[in-house]
Amino acid sequence: MKAIGYRTPSPISAADAFVDIELPKPQPKDRDILVEVKAISVNPVDYKVRGSTPPAEGAEWKVLGWDVAGIVAAVGPDVTGFKVGEEVWYAGAINRSGANAEFHLVDERIVGKKPSKIGWADAAALPLTSLTAWEAFFDRLDVKKPVPGAAAAILIIGGAGGVGSIAVQIARQFTSLTVIATASRPETRDFVASLGAHHVVDHSKPLAGQVAALGIGAPAFVFSTTQTAKHVDDIADLIAPQGRLCLIDDPSGFDIMKFKRKAVSIHHELMFTRSIFQTPDMDEQGRILNAMSSAVDDGRIRSTATQNLGPINAENLKKAHAQLESGTTIGKVVLEGFA
Repeated sequence: MKAIGYRTPSPISAADAFVDIELPKPQPKDRDILVEVKAISVNPVDYKVRGSTPPAEGAEWKVLGWDVAGIVAAVGPDVTGFKVGEEVWYAGAINRSGANAEFHLVDERIVGKKPSKIGWADAAALPLTSLTAWEAFFDRLDVKKPVPGAAAAILIIGGAGGVGSIAVQIARQFTSLTVIATASRPETRDFVASLGAHHVVDHSKPLAGQVAALGIGAPAFVFSTTQTAKHVDDIADLIAPQGRLCLIDDPSGFDIMKFKRKAVSIHHELMFTRSIFQTPDMDEQGRILNAMSSAVDDGRIRSTATQNLGPINAENLKKAHAQLESGTTIGKVVLEGFA
């Protein structure tokens, strides 16, 4: 089967950062399903792994890719939830071979039914970011539990990015919170507003004063998707006492003591945790994806795909990684089909 991989972690400018290769077609065992990959999207985790992680011991190639829309091609003997021919979407597991390939193995418990009313590329844009935002809201921040005295509001830092853009929609469609999102350019501000944010503030300027000026009170929740270290002082200032902060980026460090006086709880979100540790509630990801699929088909959630770079190959994958690493991407970058 066709696949895209690398032998050595390297910058995206390297000639062999990605290579078109041929690999054996995998066979499903146990609870795995084999998926014929129709479209993928690219996330920051892809370039972080590409730049740091070599192939597994004994393997010649490292294959990335953690956002998939495709068709079930075969099922393992213990699979109960899917049949050959069904259309699915999922984000996969970071400790397994990725989906930048014509066929991909994935545990059925973290797979959902693809929305029927959107195409492959639009669907592939959503699984990883939807799982991240959903888990951040309902498993980490527990947004359905009010913070006494706080504004029933959430500040989403990085509202135009992949996670931020679906987080705005999930907050609007699945909660009653007032949604404040950050964006700094006219085009990103317009994009975030079009997704349903009640307020848009500029993260290139101090945030605390802008949030206070909205006149709604101190937000109960902050969801930081990017540059947390840069904004930590503002977050500590603007968040309500006993508020809850969730972050998904990888700050080199910040002073957690800034949050002690307000008794702010701090949560990390990594949507791969359930699959890495095979947690007892691992199948919750399948349920989340099915809820999102229904919301898409009902017209409540729209795809965040903004750029389709064409077929899934090394050349286009390099372009996608370079685009993400530029830090200017709006929504999601997708690739579709194998030429």
